[in-house]
Amino acid sequence: MDIIKQISEELKLRPSQVEQTIKLLDEGNTIPFIARYRKEATGELDEVVLRNLADRLTYLRNLVARKEEVTHLIAEQDKLTDEIMAQIKQATTLQQLEDIYRPFRPKRRTRASIAKEKGLEPLADQILAQTDTDIQELAAAFLTDEVPTIEEALQGASDILAEYLSDDPKIRELARHFTWHQGIIVSELANKEPTDQDLEFSMYFDYNEPVHKIPPHRILAINRGERLKSLKVKIVMEPDIILENIAKRVITKPNSPSQTFLKAMIEDSYQRLLAPSIEREIRNRLTETAEEHSISIFAKNLHSLLMQAPVRNRNILGLDPAYRTGCKIVVINHYGDVLDTTTIYPHEPQNQWHESLKTLSQLVTKHDVSLVTIGNGTACRESEKLIAELIKEYHPDLQYLVTNEAGASVYSASELAGQELPDLDVSMRGAVSIARRVLDPLAELVKIEPRSIGVGLYQHDVNQKALTKTLGEVVESCVNYVGVELNSASPALLRYVSGLSPSVSEAIVAHRQAIGEFQSRAQLKEVKGLGAKTFQQCAGFLRIAKADDPLDNTAVHPESYDLAKQILAKIGYQPEDLNTKLTEIKDMLATLDPAAIAKELEAGEPTVRDIISSLAQPGRDPRDELPAPLFRADVLSLKDLKPGMILQGSVQNVVDFGAFVDIGVEKAGLVHISEISEKYISHPTDVLQVGDAVTVQVLSVDLKQERIGLTMKIRQIEQE
Repeated sequence: MDIIKQISEELKLRPSQVEQTIKLLDEGNTIPFIARYRKEATGELDEVVLRNLADRLTYLRNLVARKEEVTHLIAEQDKLTDEIMAQIKQATTLQQLEDIYRPFRPKRRTRASIAKEKGLEPLADQILAQTDTDIQELAAAFLTDEVPTIEEALQGASDILAEYLSDDPKIRELARHFTWHQGIIVSELANKEPTDQDLEFSMYFDYNEPVHKIPPHRILAINRGERLKSLKVKIVMEPDIILENIAKRVITKPNSPSQTFLKAMIEDSYQRLLAPSIEREIRNRLTETAEEHSISIFAKNLHSLLMQAPVRNRNILGLDPAYRTGCKIVVINHYGDVLDTTTIYPHEPQNQWHESLKTLSQLVTKHDVSLVTIGNGTACRESEKLIAELIKEYHPDLQYLVTNEAGASVYSASELAGQELPDLDVSMRGAVSIARRVLDPLAELVKIEPRSIGVGLYQHDVNQKALTKTLGEVVESCVNYVGVELNSASPALLRYVSGLSPSVSEAIVAHRQAIGEFQSRAQLKEVKGLGAKTFQQCAGFLRIAKADDPLDNTAVHPESYDLAKQILAKIGYQPEDLNTKLTEIKDMLATLDPAAIAKELEAGEPTVRDIISSLAQPGRDPRDELPAPLFRADVLSLKDLKPGMILQGSVQNVVDFGAFVDIGVEKAGLVHISEISEKYISHPTDVLQVGDAVTVQVLSVDLKQERIGLTMKIRQIEQE
C-alpha cells in the first residue's frame, strides 16, 4: 500500500506535502510546532489538515499491520491462496479486511462446526455444486451412527452452507448495502407502563426513521434509552430483495434438484446469522458516526469557550450560589490573587437577604469591584436577583454575568487547587474558579478535565477515550495559538504547550520557584528533563513579558532570531527598540515585501511573513480582538417574558438542533436551527459559537415545562 499516495489523494494534497509532514511527525514534532514553524516543509498546512493527515496515517499504518497479521494467520492454516492474497492487498478499510478474515477466524462451536465434525462438509460442497443428482441420494451416502437419518444429514449440510454464506465478504457487503439504504430503525417503549425515567424518551416510544437518514443526536438518545432499558430498538428490513440478490449469487443452476433446498438454506442463513450480524455492525457504525459527530461539536464548543476574550483590569467578585450551605463569596484582583472571602446566606432557610446585600456592598466598596460573576448552579437565578438589587440600590455602575460552573467542584477537590489555594476551604475554591474563569477563561479552564466542562451533548454517552483525545487536542491548539506567559503559567497550563509533558511542566514551575522569574527563553535549557528537542518544540509558544531580549516576548522562534534581527536591521532598528519605538517599527514593517525579503535573505517566505507579523505585535493575545462577554445589570423572571420581546443573550451551548441562549432568566432559551438565520444553514455551528452575544426575540414561553422558544429572525409577533 502506498500510504503517501493514498493520503494525498484523499486529502487533495501534493505527495511532497504528505511525505514531508509524515517525516516531521515521525521525528517527534508536535502538530502545533509543525503548523507554526515548519510551513515551508508542509506547504503551509494548517492544524486541521495536519490532524486529519496524522489520523489517516495512523489508520493506514494500522491497516498495513493488520494485513500482515491476517496474512500470517491464514497462512498458518494452510488456506492462503493467490485469490485471498489479492483480496487482502486490495482491501482499503479495516472492515473489508475483517470480512476477508471472517471465514478463517477461530469460532466457538457452532451448528456448522458440529456438522463438520460429523463429516458433512463434503455433502455441503456437493449440494452447492448443484449437480443433477437428487439431494436425498447425495445425503444417503453420508449416513453414519452420528448421522442416522437423511434429514439430519441435510440439516447439517444446510448449517454448514448457512455459515459459509454469512461469512462470505461479498454477500456481507450486499446485505450491508441494502440494510443501510432500505432498513428502518424502530424504537418502542420497553415497559408496559412508562416510568419517570422512561418519560425522558417519550418521543421514541413509537418511533421509526430510515437508517441512512437518522441524525446523530437521535442515535445517541435512542442508544441511551436502550441502555437504561427504557426503549427496545431494532432495525427492520424487508428481506425479499436481499434474499433475491443472494440467491442470484448462490443458485447458478435454477433447474437443479437442490434449488428448493438452497433457497431455504439462504433464508435460514439470512434470518439466523447474517441479518443479526449486519444489524449489530450497522448499529455500531451509526453509533461511531454519531459519537464522532457529537465529539466534533463538543470540540467546537470547547474551542469557542476557551477562546473567549479575557476580562482585564477589573477586580472581580465571584459568587458560588447555594441554599442551605450559603453562597461562597471571593474577591480577586486583576492578577487572579484572592483579596477576600466570606459566606452569605440570602436564601432559604436562613433568608438573610438584607444582611447579604450589606456584606456584598461593603466588599464592592472595599475592593473597588466592578464585576460580579455568578456560577450557573443551584440557586443561580435567586442569586442573580440579589446582585440585581445590589446594583439597583447601591452600586449602579456594577455589572454581572453568569458563567458556566461545570467542573468547578472537580477543580476544588484537585491536588492543583490544594497547591494554588492551600489556605482556602474546598467549597471556597469553587468560587475562586468561577471568578477566574472570567478573568482568563483559557488559563483557568485548562485546570479541569476537558470533558467535565459542560458544553457538549451526550458527552457521557460517547467513546471516552476518543473524547479525551479530541478535547485534549482542542486545548493544546488553543493554548499554543494564544501563547503562554512563562513566569505566571500554572503546570496545568504548561502541560498543553507543544512538547511539554506534565512532569516537565512541574519541573519548569519548580525551577521558577527556586531561581525566580525566567529572564530569557534560553534559561529553559537549565530545567531538569527539558532537552534540546523539547526546547525546540516549546520555546516559540512561551512568552516572557519582561525578558532581557524583547524577541522572547514574541511568537518568533529562537531558531529564527538571527533572521528577525536582519529584518529589523532592514528598517533601521534593533530588537531593543521593540520596547520603546513599536509604533514606528509597525509602520516600517508594513512597507516590507515579504517575498523580496525572503529571497534576499535566503529564507522561506511564510517564515518571513510570520516574523514580520510577530515583530509588529510583541506580547499579543489574539483573544483581545474578540468581543467581550455580555455583562448585565438587571434580571428578568420567566414570568416577565412575553412573545415578541427582544432581548440580548449569550450563547451557552450549540447542538445539532439549535443553540441554547442565556437571556437572564431561570432557564436558557432554545433557538431552533430553523430560527437562527433567514438563509439555509446545515448546522448551527455554521453561524454560532459558545460565548457569542446575540439579539433574540421571544417566540413562546411554557411556564409549566419551563421552556422558552427564541428566534434570531426578528419579526412582528403579537403578544399574548
